[in-house]
Amino acid sequence: MTPEFVIEFAKQAIILTILLSLPMLGLGLIAGLIISVFQAVTQIQEMTLTFVPKILAVFIGLLFAAPWMMEKLISFTSNIITNIPMYIR
Repeated sequence: MTPEFVIEFAKQAIILTILLSLPMLGLGLIAGLIISVFQAVTQIQEMTLTFVPKILAVFIGLLFAAPWMMEKLISFTSNIITNIPMYIR
C-alpha cells in the first residue's frame, strides 16, 4: 500500500460520508429555517418547538433516502471487498 492509495481511499470514504449525510442535514436545515422564521413572525420563543419538526423532517428524509443510501454503501463495501487482493500487493 502506498501513501497515495491510502489518501485516495480516505478521500472516497469522506466523500461518501458527506454524500450520505447531505439529504438529512439539508432537510434539518430547511426545517430549522422555517421554524425560525415562524418563531420570528409570531414572537414565540419556545426552545423545544424547534426539535420536533427537525426530528420529523430528518426521519422522513431518512425514510425516503434509505434505499439510495444502502445502495451506495453496499456498492462501496462490495468494491472494497472485491479489490482486497489488489490492496495486499
